[in-house]
Amino acid sequence: MKKLFLIIIFSVYLVSLFPYSFAMANEEAPYDIVHKTDIYEIRNYSDRLVVQVINKSDNNSFRKLFNYISGGNNASEKIAMTVPVTQTKKDNEYYMQFYLPSKFNKETIPIPSNPEIVITTIKEGYYAVIKYSGRASDKNFEKHSEILREKILEDKISIKGSAIKATYNGPFTLPFFRRNEAMFNVDWKN
Repeated sequence: MKKLFLIIIFSVYLVSLFPYSFAMANEEAPYDIVHKTDIYEIRNYSDRLVVQVINKSDNNSFRKLFNYISGGNNASEKIAMTVPVTQTKKDNEYYMQFYLPSKFNKETIPIPSNPEIVITTIKEGYYAVIKYSGRASDKNFEKHSEILREKILEDKISIKGSAIKATYNGPFTLPFFRRNEAMFNVDWKN
């Protein structure tokens, strides 16, 4: 009887995580798929407005950006969380970015209270993307970014930058339900 009770409690707990896990974000950065293989796809993204933190390590970057969307700005405005959250490393610096809801533009976005947070635009471009589930660990990301790198180079597509880690789910999402991606900005000629 005790075992059955524990199974029921655990099942209720798991089910209670799903609404949070799948409905965390209100909006995803829009894109068009221009090419697809059995391993990856090439996406065309329009210009995207982001807030970002650049650090020598990735410690506290998420917290700083989360504080900004939680009202840490000149308007004390709460801003909806969007997806993906992206991270990349360039020139020994870590970049973490939150995409901003499409209702904002450079003139209407609240100014961050924290001077370490910068509002910028990621210019339109093509990105090769591989999807994977599981934890968004560095090991899992590196494994999939290397698979993607090898495949797109094999397909004679030029890479224009560092690998980008994109995560889509909250921390309570079960690993096999998570959507993660490794991305590269590429020179795509159709």
